[in-house]
Amino acid sequence: MKGGGHANVRANGSVRSADRNGHHVERGLHGGRTSMHDRGHGERVFAGRHGGYVQHAYMVRGGHSFYSRTYVYGGGVHVGLYRGYFWGGRAYYGWYPGFFFAPAFYGWGFQPWGMPVVWGVSAWGWGGPWWGFYGGWFTPYPVYAAPYFWLTDYLIAANLQAAYAVAHPAPAEVAADAATGTAAADDTASTTDTASTTTTASTAVTLTPEVKQAIAEEVKAQLAAQQAQAAKGGDTAGAAASSTTATADAAVPAALDPAKRTFVVDTAVTVVANGTECGLTSGDVVTRLTDTADATDNTVSASVAASKTGDCAAGATVAVKVDDLQEMYNHFEEQLNNGMKDMAKKQGTNGMPKAPDTSTKASDVPEPKPDADAAKAIKDENADADKVEADVKAEASAGGGL
Repeated sequence: MKGGGHANVRANGSVRSADRNGHHVERGLHGGRTSMHDRGHGERVFAGRHGGYVQHAYMVRGGHSFYSRTYVYGGGVHVGLYRGYFWGGRAYYGWYPGFFFAPAFYGWGFQPWGMPVVWGVSAWGWGGPWWGFYGGWFTPYPVYAAPYFWLTDYLIAANLQAAYAVAHPAPAEVAADAATGTAAADDTASTTDTASTTTTASTAVTLTPEVKQAIAEEVKAQLAAQQAQAAKGGDTAGAAASSTTATADAAVPAALDPAKRTFVVDTAVTVVANGTECGLTSGDVVTRLTDTADATDNTVSASVAASKTGDCAAGATVAVKVDDLQEMYNHFEEQLNNGMKDMAKKQGTNGMPKAPDTSTKASDVPEPKPDADAAKAIKDENADADKVEADVKAEASAGGGL
């Protein structure tokens, strides 16, 4: 681009990606823009469809660096805690729990129940448009032989509800986005386009029992890992809690961990299959095939294990960004934590066996406070992305600089 930066434009003239002045802008295959301004040292602003987040360096605990993220979506605000990692010359951020359950509760979560538990749609409280839209694609277990199968359906349903909410935002959420400026200017049109391409999503059942079993195994493994950490009192990797000097956390991130293969898509992403772009949406499932990222574009190969009509074809081998996989796993861990909270409330009801100790203990890293300026920062990032895209389109139409 003239004046610095570079961009990639699709054959139809739409912007695929652009980098200028520290801003990385991407436009999905079916619309929906994201923009990231990485300021270095863990400071970043992310603006996506209907909101985004602001990340700041938070504190050093046990020799590890932690970061706060203030999310703003649909007028709502919540804070997440993340631990920093450095791997392959790149920084990654992994979700970190603000509290731990008693170790016995995690152990209960990955052990079989004495008898199968029937937990129908009415017990779940599912219903409404999302259930009718995806009801044919997603089939809940008829009975639950263990808590981790219950949590698997919780995770899948939560992602499908999120996918539906993005494609069909409630009027109140659209109004809140407009009031705060946390949505891209043309995302309303992009949302309509995306919805029209996935209208037939429920016409085929592609989330097979085998794929669900793979997700269940990831749930089971994560519960075991959290039990081990809770047994240590939630201490960060057993390091001295008083240490305030950060060390390089040279640990493989979840996105590249050979022990983690199955990833549930949390938000719409565009990937490449045999040189051709295709889209994945929340609830789709990919299996990572390679453990080493491509040095040029930081992608790994993955197989599409389950996808909805209008998304990438099931069985296709795609190149997916490691950063996208990391965010998928972060969301998986956070949703699993939410599922455990829900299960703690419902255990002992509707035929679900009573659980052991469901008490909680705060982690050794206190929960950060929300950034009061997060909404403005996201609004400003969207404005910067608007300008970057406008410059790209102007230069592309003029036939120069690209």
